[in-house]
Amino acid sequence: MRRIAFVFGALAAAGAGTYLVVYLYRWQWQRAILCGVLLLIVEIMLLGIVMLGRLARIEERVRDTDRRQRELTARQEDVLSRLRTSTPEPEGAGLFRWLDDPTERTYVFVPVLMVAGVALSGLAWVVQRVASATSRPAERRLAGRAAVLSAPGPDIVDDLEDLPPPGTRGSQAGAGRVATVIVVGIALLAALVVGLAEVTQTRAEPDNASRATSVLFQVDTRDASMTAERRSLAAQQLWERCRDSTSVPLHHATLGDLGDGLFAGAVRPALSEHDRMRLRGCLEDATLDRAHLTVVGIGDAGAHDD
Repeated sequence: MRRIAFVFGALAAAGAGTYLVVYLYRWQWQRAILCGVLLLIVEIMLLGIVMLGRLARIEERVRDTDRRQRELTARQEDVLSRLRTSTPEPEGAGLFRWLDDPTERTYVFVPVLMVAGVALSGLAWVVQRVASATSRPAERRLAGRAAVLSAPGPDIVDDLEDLPPPGTRGSQAGAGRVATVIVVGIALLAALVVGLAEVTQTRAEPDNASRATSVLFQVDTRDASMTAERRSLAAQQLWERCRDSTSVPLHHATLGDLGDGLFAGAVRPALSEHDRMRLRGCLEDATLDRAHLTVVGIGDAGAHDD
């Protein structure tokens, strides 16, 4: 599901970026701003999808690490319990031989031996307590070192079998593809920046030998009840707003109503090709409510035209 959302988001970002470039080329700033905002929103959504995927992988790795740590702790405790288990003594090893003799014989050193045994038992008990208290950290360290030598669990064996061998061609090919994608992306970004700078840069152009430039445009309204006077007022507002969109100030710009929402404008002096593109873009990028303007044609009036 995440991959499908990422694919649709990438397509939407590509469409918004394409129309952003187109509207910048046509000097239609309102539409370019809308496409730029849409592109920004889609990029934030794609970034969120990528971040969610990364967080999911991090959580999976943390769970896998916890599982392996629990297995290592269990193996360490198992080795520690084996180290603490005492080995069984052979039969007859702890018996005194003199106890096997007949009971009719008595020995003078028996009381002395009993007292010495009690004293040695107390001393052995003290030594055993001290040794038990001081040997536990050493046993745990020894168990931790020996846990590495113990056999791994079946889950770890399966994970190791799934891993590719080091230095395979797959990893090298993946690194090559990533490097290729990065280089191509940088080249496309540089070409896009240079192309936009080329088509939107205002530069000096040769003077137009014509006397004037005429513009023919159609004003359509979304409200059927709008009168011809309201349509003419909308055309006048758009025309006056776009007089300042060209590099040359339009001091002489007249507008005439031809009827049925069709208007004709005349601009003196004649506009260059770049200024005609800017004027067309400004007129078609209308922001008036319930009004839409379409440029039907734009051209120059010759020096000998009336």
